[in-house]
Amino acid sequence: MYPILFEVGPIVIYSYGFFIAVGALVGLTYMAYQGKKQFQTTYDQSNALFIYIVVAAYLGGKVFFFFENPTYYIRHLSKVFSGNGFVFFGSLLFAIPTMLWFFRKHRIPVLPMLDIMGIVTCIVHGLGRIGCFLSGCCHGKPTDSFLNVVFTNPVCQAEPLNTPLHPTQLYEAGFLFSLMIFLLWLKANKKFDGQVFLTYLIVYSVGRSLLELLRGDEERGYVIQNLVSHSQFISLLVICISGFLYVKLRRKGKLLVP
Repeated sequence: MYPILFEVGPIVIYSYGFFIAVGALVGLTYMAYQGKKQFQTTYDQSNALFIYIVVAAYLGGKVFFFFENPTYYIRHLSKVFSGNGFVFFGSLLFAIPTMLWFFRKHRIPVLPMLDIMGIVTCIVHGLGRIGCFLSGCCHGKPTDSFLNVVFTNPVCQAEPLNTPLHPTQLYEAGFLFSLMIFLLWLKANKKFDGQVFLTYLIVYSVGRSLLELLRGDEERGYVIQNLVSHSQFISLLVICISGFLYVKLRRKGKLLVP
């Protein structure tokens, strides 16, 4: 596709970075607005939180990327810190404790703010997947489906080129935007604080596990070779933990007054 979106003189604007930046801007705007509206957070707090999240997400994405193939990356350490190569679940699992620390430090209600962050994550991640599609990364397996896409640009990361592949990046983007719409509805009708965020974790993990069946980028790694990918294994853990917390919050009387 178009891994390079456009060039302005010597400046190269890459598709993936551009859409991540757009997603971050939209997500930050929504988070700042909702935080100020519901909890009187300042814009400085929102900006600081977002910077902490970006740093944590970057580190987490790279750490998990390294452990997908540690033997290889020990010998090629520079590739770990290249522009490519992130694991979403690594970013998410590093970002969550960062958010919890920040909310407690600034005395921001944790569970209601996490509900907002579930929606923010869908925004950033969904737009990021469009960047993935244009770059050719996170691509699908070969397919005869009418939904196929053929990557021809040798600069893009899709393999093999000139072969119909599942556009798994667009499948996931559509899934995330649909999930975002559902979470917006749920936020207005939730029964307890934390319900939106935990629902996001559970539903996304289920959807991601299914999408993994169509992924064709084998370098993402497996826990059980060609059977259970790293993301599917992490998804299972997230579903179990989130499901437990979901039930626990309801039973602990976190219900809101209708």
